[in-house]
Amino acid sequence: MSFDARILTGVGVLAAVTESGNFARAAESLGLTPSGVSRAVARLEARVGIRLFDRTPRAVTLTEEGRRFHAQVMPLLASIEQAATEVAGAAADVSGRLRVNVDPWFARLVLAPRLPEFFPRHPKVSLDLLVSNHREEMMAGVDVAVRFGPMDGASLIARKLLETRVVTCAAPAYLEHHGTPRTPHDLVHHEALLFRDPQTGRPFEWAFSRNGETIDVDVRGRMTTDDPSAAVEACAAGYGLFQSLALGLDPWLRRGELVQVLSDWSEELYPLYAYHPSRHLPPAKVRAFLDFIQEIAAEGAG
Repeated sequence: MSFDARILTGVGVLAAVTESGNFARAAESLGLTPSGVSRAVARLEARVGIRLFDRTPRAVTLTEEGRRFHAQVMPLLASIEQAATEVAGAAADVSGRLRVNVDPWFARLVLAPRLPEFFPRHPKVSLDLLVSNHREEMMAGVDVAVRFGPMDGASLIARKLLETRVVTCAAPAYLEHHGTPRTPHDLVHHEALLFRDPQTGRPFEWAFSRNGETIDVDVRGRMTTDDPSAAVEACAAGYGLFQSLALGLDPWLRRGELVQVLSDWSEELYPLYAYHPSRHLPPAKVRAFLDFIQEIAAEGAG
């Protein structure tokens, strides 16, 4: 039997008639006419295939089948009402302890500098911030996880926050001493700062995209790290070139501590996703955090 949404309306009328004892009082409580209540009951009886009420001039009472149906559906109706009440309350009250697991690059270069804006907006929220670039068990014990890279976790709800460009940069002092690469192939003669892929344990490969063409370059370097802050600072200090996400680099670029090279080969885009575990409407604190990080990520995207 396919679901008919009108059953919910009929069940609500059933409850009102049962509680009031007649169609007239049920109609008054529901804001309907008595004939409207009668028609709703008749439709429900036709839909479920049983007679729900015995009707007399003085009263309306449940039949035996009606009592069984009433006993089965009332807990479900109460659950729907409770769920609506809880959601409405959660929507109005952004509060509680929020546990988040955030990619190190985003946490240190984008989120942390903007947290002074988040807490005044939501004074009843406390934040428990776990910084990790591993995807395995990223949702363990947390409400939200934020990760760069292709969407992951079929059982999770994913919200795409943005796409940011992949850029290659170096310190002016490094380029003055070693020269500026003109093509991606020139990088084989340069020192590269390598960033370790947390999934494979190996350094990320360097790729360059332009007008639909992609070139992979086998870069070499003596330093490999999984700490983006260390990589950016080493690059700014003049130790090699670094291929980075544009998101979060603005402070170094504005100060002139880093400059972008091969800018015409930086069409590759890398996505940022937020994950939460439930397909139900997330709590208000989670929605508030997701809205905030999408806002600050969009402002900083390159």
